Amino acid sequence: METTLFFPIPNLPLFFSMFLIIYLIAYFIVFRNWSPKIRPEASSCLISLFHGTPAVFLAGFAIFTDKNHGFSSLNTKTQNLVLDYSIAYFLTDLLHYIIFYPSDILFIGHHLATLFVFITCRYLVFHGSYAILFLLILAEVTSFCQNVWTLANARRYDDEFAAKFYAFLSPYFYVFYSIVRGIFGPFFVYQMGMFYISGRADNVIPRWLWISWMFVVVTAIGVGILWISNLWIELFKEKKAKLEKKL
Repeated sequence: METTLFFPIPNLPLFFSMFLIIYLIAYFIVFRNWSPKIRPEASSCLISLFHGTPAVFLAGFAIFTDKNHGFSSLNTKTQNLVLDYSIAYFLTDLLHYIIFYPSDILFIGHHLATLFVFITCRYLVFHGSYAILFLLILAEVTSFCQNVWTLANARRYDDEFAAKFYAFLSPYFYVFYSIVRGIFGPFFVYQMGMFYISGRADNVIPRWLWISWMFVVVTAIGVGILWISNLWIELFKEKKAKLEKKL
């Protein structure tokens, strides 16, 4: 018998309201004394903290309590709940970018593409959530470190502790991110792609749709690898500059 959670209000509007309230509390109360330039980013980090790590545990629970899970299996109620949880988060964060950073096409495009994958899995084909939620785990398992790192980065120029913590955390976060996104991510996507190419999901997930999913996922992984590669390059440049100053 499947274990799940039920609410008197539909999951999606409930979760969306929750993330929106958290964002407003962050912006007007938690970070009210921060510079107006970084308050929106900090508020975005806070809702990401409320999404990322909980999503990892929820997605893991939803996957492993489904004995029939597979790349083309029918979504369970628990899996749909986790999809709604993540859809609500990305909708809230998308509004954040549209309002405060409308020129940030990369992140807006990322969120729109992610929402396309989640929404079509949840509300169009009702299958394939195993793959989507496993990818969610791989994407969000690094989110706690990334959000703490982002907050430290935002304050490192006006706070000595933030600067020291940023310098301390950066290499560990980069290694963690590189392993997850550079090794485990591509390996799982390869397995996912091989299954869909075999045609075993075509009767429940149309070919055009899983091809779209694969395009979004491969692009996201590629962008993530490029992003972390640039951060590694910057880190090595900073280390090299410090060594040259000592000499």
